[in-house]
Amino acid sequence: MVDVLSQNEIDALLAALSSGEMDAEELKKEETQKKVHVYNFKRAVRFSKDHIRSLMRIHENFARYLTTYFSAQLRTFVQINVVQVEQLPYDEFIRSIPKMTILNIFEAEPLEGRMVLEVHPNVAFAMLDRMLGGSGSSPPKINALTEIETIVMERIFSRAFESLQEAWKTVIDLTPRLEALETNPQFMQIVSPNETIALISLTTKIGDTSGMINLCIPHVVIEPIMSRLSVHHQFLSQRKSRAPEEVEALQERVYKAKLPIVAELGESVINVKEFLNLAAGDVISLNKTVDNGLHIKVGDKLKFIGSPGTVKDKLAVQITEIVSEGVEENDE
Repeated sequence: MVDVLSQNEIDALLAALSSGEMDAEELKKEETQKKVHVYNFKRAVRFSKDHIRSLMRIHENFARYLTTYFSAQLRTFVQINVVQVEQLPYDEFIRSIPKMTILNIFEAEPLEGRMVLEVHPNVAFAMLDRMLGGSGSSPPKINALTEIETIVMERIFSRAFESLQEAWKTVIDLTPRLEALETNPQFMQIVSPNETIALISLTTKIGDTSGMINLCIPHVVIEPIMSRLSVHHQFLSQRKSRAPEEVEALQERVYKAKLPIVAELGESVINVKEFLNLAAGDVISLNKTVDNGLHIKVGDKLKFIGSPGTVKDKLAVQITEIVSEGVEENDE
């Protein structure tokens, strides 16, 4: 952030330059010298603020989809929200999660590499309890998963990845697939310890139980599509033309749309008394002569000029002139 001097500091600086206490040439040399910034290679910055904002927006949608999915599956109140999106080394992420937790290791074609959806044991066992007919409470002591519990967990989170696919649809069409379910972080090594990851943290509340769900996305996995996370790329994507088949389908629907067409003989203005006294045989004078063409309107827009006639004993109008776009209707 650029420091802004107050008026007193500016006056003091000018006074020092005038009195000779400070040398203007020395100040210029200091300005031109290269400034050294401390850089921690263990915490390499790979995601820009623009990338972080895009990931936040994508996974806010992911959180909403997950809320809907888990609420339907567990038949109880579920609330999931994104807390933060940050970048940190993979090793730091591993050290920050419990020694016994639920680690859903998955791939998402066409991206190459593995990602992790880590679910806190409190949340995971509350889901398991609901799926097995319980009230949704988490046990006081978390033990290793049994074979049946593992199968139930895999089914729950395999379908949860459909929400991730839907959330990323605006950027890329992903096909997430659960590869393995682990409970010990030490047995999970998807990237090198110093590899930068994007960590999306979601706070989760199921009934009275709360905990965290963390989505770990290594930089090396989404590096090929990093440019798509920029606002500029998304703006250009929205302006891309439709595919030919989409245009044809749209044209076909437009061609089948029904439009009201009205041929107006003319207009007239009468007062209420004359209107109330109208009877069969009365004649109303219009504002057009028989030589003037009829105004043919599509909806409320004047599109054609025509002349009246008959076709096979039915009234008809022959189009004699096409009104140019933007021409206003004028009384004749």
